[in-house]
Amino acid sequence: MSEQTVASPCIGVCSMDDLSGLCLGCYRTIEEIQAWWDMDDASKQSIIAQADDRASTLFGD
Repeated sequence: MSEQTVASPCIGVCSMDDLSGLCLGCYRTIEEIQAWWDMDDASKQSIIAQADDRASTLFGD
């Protein structure tokens, strides 16, 4: 049985935006970043989808 792991969306641009509270590199909140390694894959996929939505909302496609 193979174990699936969702890769972190971190791109190494770890700077939190004071206004939005989001990382300017991956668009996650500090709480999401801190909890990442304890999340199951479904939760990680949900966070990635939310971060993608945030990026699209803030910067368009």
